[in-house]
Amino acid sequence: MKKSRFNEEQIIAILREQEAGAKTADVCRKHGISTAAFYQWKAKYGGLEVSEARRLKALTDENAKLKKLLAEAMLDNAMLKDLNSKKW
Repeated sequence: MKKSRFNEEQIIAILREQEAGAKTADVCRKHGISTAAFYQWKAKYGGLEVSEARRLKALTDENAKLKKLLAEAMLDNAMLKDLNSKKW
């Protein structure tokens, strides 16, 4: 996944700028983003505070790490079952 040019604080600040009354097209043009990116950010970060966004990112990273560990454990388990089922 491509890394964003903007961090969570900047994204929330851009969303707040639009919520304050600026037009969406003007905000997007000012910050050099597409309207599609703006609405994706709004769907993900709309209504969040900066601390909540950091917590969301930390939880997402932790979830990805745990999924990877689970997949590795399941692969090891399947490999051991396969070895155990063979007759020597």
